[in-house]
Amino acid sequence: MRRLISTCSLGLMTLFVGASAQAIEFRSVGASPVVMYDAPSLKGGKLYVAPRGMPLEVVFTSGAWSKVRDMAGDLSWVESKDLITRRNLMVRVTNAKIREAADEASALVFSADKSVLLEMAEPAVGAWVKVKHRDGQLGYVKVNEVWGL
Repeated sequence: MRRLISTCSLGLMTLFVGASAQAIEFRSVGASPVVMYDAPSLKGGKLYVAPRGMPLEVVFTSGAWSKVRDMAGDLSWVESKDLITRRNLMVRVTNAKIREAADEASALVFSADKSVLLEMAEPAVGAWVKVKHRDGQLGYVKVNEVWGL
């Protein structure tokens, strides 16, 4: 009996550790705004319209639908075909400072208000991520000032 309990406990630990070790997957809304639903069906309730470029965390994919989480933490469903792999980030603070280099003392390139979309130009390294504004300006922002990583 003890051996059975140990085996079950080990199996459950493996399951939970494996689930928590999965990489977080982010996608962005494609070229057109999309309707977000409360269920994986066009007959589901319409929750809101997500603007183009909006970053979303993919929680689960089922057939042609993806269950996603937005910056506010709300869950909804979207057709997977409406999501693209380009990584966009959304500013989550009132006034994010985008700097010339990944250093607080570096020159300021521009500031971005809350909810401004920035394209991830390079993967995050440490506390900074390189971003690109739609106007073409490049710089580094602190990872804790944006959402979508």
